[in-house]
Amino acid sequence: MTRNNLPGRILVIDDDQALCELLVEDLSRRKHQVSSVLKVDQARELLHREEVDVVLTDLNMPGTSGIDFCAELKENRPDLPVVIMTAFGSLETAIAALRAGAYDFVTKPVDLDLLSITLNRALQHRHLQKKVRLLKDQIRRQQPDDELLGESAVLQQVKEQILRIADLNTSVLISGESGTGKELVARALHRQSTRREGPFIAINCAALPGNLLESELFGHVRGAFTDARENRKGLFLEADGGTLLLDEIAELPLALQPKLLRVLEDHKVRPLGSTQEIACDVRVLASSHQNLSEAVSNHLFRSDLFYRLNVIQL
Repeated sequence: MTRNNLPGRILVIDDDQALCELLVEDLSRRKHQVSSVLKVDQARELLHREEVDVVLTDLNMPGTSGIDFCAELKENRPDLPVVIMTAFGSLETAIAALRAGAYDFVTKPVDLDLLSITLNRALQHRHLQKKVRLLKDQIRRQQPDDELLGESAVLQQVKEQILRIADLNTSVLISGESGTGKELVARALHRQSTRREGPFIAINCAALPGNLLESELFGHVRGAFTDARENRKGLFLEADGGTLLLDEIAELPLALQPKLLRVLEDHKVRPLGSTQEIACDVRVLASSHQNLSEAVSNHLFRSDLFYRLNVIQL
């Protein structure tokens, strides 16, 4: 381990079991926390469950190639450095890897010391990115929210709550009478969160009948119903990486409530008419002018969905 080594959490992806074991052993000896998988699908599952600082992936993988997976991560996890291993150390390979968003690449057979240096640079890069993001967050939090104007004690308390919970990435239930600015609060939560660069989408659950609302939220495939002439993503997928506000959530039909609960639990959406589930990364905010606790007591709203949405209440 070099003097400037920065320990980190590293995910190794290679269909060569022996190489995975070698890399895990060597990198662990260098004080890193290392996980390894043999397939890209396994990597996706692990990244959904665990925090990783650097991905080290082989170029040629069965199914999804290392470069394709790198491009996928670049879109969904732009802050996550990817180092690609390849047996073909050509200029064309290097250009393809870098264009896909790779931080760097190393050639096989792997020089373990050179790999360690490369991973250390990637870890330092990620560490600096985090510091810059923290500084930006500090500056952002010192700036007033232009849409929440006023000096009342109640409004100041709401603003303080927004700052405290904005980055928690949990569901929030916003309660209040009609016209009290529930959507403004939701937008402020989004702007103050780490998802602020992603989309903010709001839908009024009382504005559409149940069958149309299901398609609007979860999407559909062509032929799913009479007028489904083309595929539709749905708002959960359109809001991927951002925030989705379910306004007037008390009006969500009972028949749709189990499907919403499953999306909140599994972070996957199954469009109408499809057998495939699609991963989605969305923070869900819900608002209502009704008392949801009473709706639960009256069997108009599922208690498990209520508790899933009511992680934090404003």
